[in-house]
Amino acid sequence: MECSLTCTTCATACLDEDAIDMMRECIKRCLECADICNLCAQAEQRNSPFIKEICDICAKICDYCAEECGKHKADHCQQCAETCRQCANECRKMAA
Repeated sequence: MECSLTCTTCATACLDEDAIDMMRECIKRCLECADICNLCAQAEQRNSPFIKEICDICAKICDYCAEECGKHKADHCQQCAETCRQCANECRKMAA
């Protein structure tokens, strides 16, 4: 859930950046990541039989988001990239 909140916060902050055109991809990836993180948390809560598969795709999307956020100097992007990396690592452990 922390990753979902961080991604949503980052996407919202990106909307306030001066060069919003440069932030468009970052916003898209953050929203995608927030959605899959929410799904992953819900699947875990209900002991979904697909939790390993969901965690696997969540890790991939978190890496995808971290890659883009890591390109931007804004603090919210750097924080998001780090949180996504941590989430990806945890998801890989759960998918194993």
